[in-house]
Amino acid sequence: MKVGLFFGSFNPIHIGHQIIANYMASQTDLSQVWFVVSPQNPFKEKKSLAKDQDRLHLVQLAIEDNYNLKASNVEFNMPQPSYTIDTLVYLQEKYPEHEFVLIMGGDNLGTFHKWKNYEIILRDYSIYVYFRPGYELGELKDHPKVHLFDAPEMKISASYIRKCIQNGHSIRYLVSEPVFEYLESSHLYR
Repeated sequence: MKVGLFFGSFNPIHIGHQIIANYMASQTDLSQVWFVVSPQNPFKEKKSLAKDQDRLHLVQLAIEDNYNLKASNVEFNMPQPSYTIDTLVYLQEKYPEHEFVLIMGGDNLGTFHKWKNYEIILRDYSIYVYFRPGYELGELKDHPKVHLFDAPEMKISASYIRKCIQNGHSIRYLVSEPVFEYLESSHLYR
């Protein structure tokens, strides 16, 4: 099976994430997309993150009715910060029957050369890139392992959602209904 790996903090997951994942699972050659919830991105501060299990639970709530989407906690027991190459190698060893593809936004492709062992990722894995308005794709856009997709894009960010919650503003329709209901009844991001 060909599986797309969609890495992120998902702090919290929102409909923009779901739209991209569903697009990749239904309009490309991928059979499934796994949301890999990252405990710590090497390029982000951890202090603003909700607990790992809370973010994983929100992803599970958001995608529970879609067979083509899965939530993964694979990085929870790996050394931190999380490096994509280490996760890719681990998953390939654990699931040799799958072909793994990295999914990323165009904003990440321009700085991909800063990632740990990016040359090995490019050698061994395909990268499916969805466009992000206002970002340069950089020199790697023409690499044979890089495939560009014009997935629907929404100008929504997790930081905007967190700010709305902190200010007492509604986040209905920015997140799926199960995520909305859970956040309304919890103290997350307050």
